[in-house]
Order: sequence, then C-alpha cells, then structure tokens
Amino acid sequence: MKAMICTKYGSPDVLELREVPKPAPKDNEILVKVRATSVTTGDCRVRGFNSPLSYWIPMRIFLGIRKPRQPILGVELAGEVEEVGKAVTRFRKGDRIYAMTGMRFGGYAEYTCMAEDGLVAEKPANATFAEAAGVLFGGTTALHFFRKANIRAGHKVLVYGASGAVGTSAVQLAKHFGAEVTGVCSAANIELVKSLGADKIVDYTTEDFADGTEHYDIVFDTVGKAAKSRARKALAPNGIYVSVEGQGVAKERREDVLLLKELIETGKIKPVIDRLYPLEQIPEAHRYVEKGHKKGNVVITVSHEDSL
Repeated sequence: MKAMICTKYGSPDVLELREVPKPAPKDNEILVKVRATSVTTGDCRVRGFNSPLSYWIPMRIFLGIRKPRQPILGVELAGEVEEVGKAVTRFRKGDRIYAMTGMRFGGYAEYTCMAEDGLVAEKPANATFAEAAGVLFGGTTALHFFRKANIRAGHKVLVYGASGAVGTSAVQLAKHFGAEVTGVCSAANIELVKSLGADKIVDYTTEDFADGTEHYDIVFDTVGKAAKSRARKALAPNGIYVSVEGQGVAKERREDVLLLKELIETGKIKPVIDRLYPLEQIPEAHRYVEKGHKKGNVVITVSHEDSL
C-alpha cells in the first residue's frame, strides 16, 4: 500500500511517499481502508519535533530518538472497514467509520488497523468522508478543555483563535452548551466565525479582548497565543483560563466521538474544511498548516472514491 512516511524529524521535506506492507488486523482489530485523513498542528509538531526544552528528553523517548517510532503520522481518519479480526463484534466489513488514532497515528496511509474498542464509531450519516475526517481532532480537544473549565449554560465564553480547527469546533460546542460566545479572529474570518454561531466578534488586528470592557467566565485559547497574564484581565470573578499550550494533552474519550456524531447528524455542529490535498501532497499540506492561517481543517483525500 501507499503511505506517507516521516523519515526523520525536520521540515516537511522529510515526508516521503512509499510503498509499505499492508497491515493485517489482530483478533480484536479492524482493518480500515482510509478514505480521508487530516493534517493537524499536532502532526506538524511531531514531524518537526517542536517540543519545549523541559520536555525534550521524555518526548524523544516517547516518540522516538532519531525519528518517529510510528513513521506514518495522522491522528484522525474516516474510511471503510475492509476486514475484521475473528474476535470483533462491533463492526462488519463495509461499515463506514470515523476514528481518532491519537498517538498511535497511522492515518497517512491507504490502510490502517484499529482496535474495535478504540476511538472509532460509525461516521455521521450526513457527513462525507472528508468532512468526517476533519472534525474529531478539534472537537475532542474543545470538549476536553470545556470539561476542564466546567462550561454550562449562561456562561460568557471567549474563544481565542476561533477560525482554526479547535476554534471552529469550540465556538459551535459552546453554543450547544448554552453559552454566549465571543470569537477572536482576524477580519478575514469574521463572517466564517459568525456563521458558526458566535454572538460577538473581536478582530485581534484592531481590538484588544483584554482591554477591560468585557469579562468572561471562560477564556479558551485554542492556538496557544494568548498569554495567561493577559487573559486574566478578561476573566470575570472565578473565571477560568484554559489553553491548548502548556496545560497537557487533551484526553480523548469514546463518548466524545459518539457525541460529535450525534451533533453533526442533528445539525448542531458542522465540520469546517479549508483545503483538500491528495495523499501525495501531504508535505505541501504541512507547509500550509505551519503558516498558521488555515480556516478550520486541512483534509487529505487518501482514496478519492466517495471521499467528497
């Protein structure tokens, strides 16, 4: 099968398309024909080994010393069950699924194996493979941090970086939980963020969300660029600041995969896709994501059949 291999840590040029053996499922695994995957900021950090100095040694030990121990990156995907192990009961050949592979990676390939009790579920019926492949990373991350902040109806929530993969999910999920949402983005993305349900918009190029005029129960920094010292100025009494930067890895739960499926099928949230690239152009997709200006998600069509 074809797979994009991360040959060592470095620039997008270290990614190479190669022929590798097709995996075979273990007794408790399903073999997935990958229709679509995505390029996340997490993929880019692993490929470039962008780690704080204090975590450098443990992260090298965990990920791999000279190159990623799992050379096929990709943390979310959508596809079709090609084969099931003899102990599998939840899935059958032909089932259309979407899944988070997490730190097992494996999405940048034509096929991958997953445990049936992993973060995998039938994909939303009203979503294409491409759309389904671009919702779990941002959605599960947003749900993790909103749980951490104990979001509830009536809260005033500020989403910093509201037009990114995590931000577009966070705006929609905060509205689902009954919050009043202010999205922080550039002028170019105002209409997008409004369309996702944001009640108010702050254009960070001309306005300061922490100027003291508004105070929020939750300030959620979805891109790691709003300093805690600054964000505190925008917090209401007993308000909570949460950030994707420096507050640990988001804990992914199967319940969240099922919740996101339900919310997509009922029209409560919608995946946002900026660009589509074929498998062989993953290095170019990494370059685009690293510019830091994507709107929503960058999706890779691994198999063009039924991806769109």
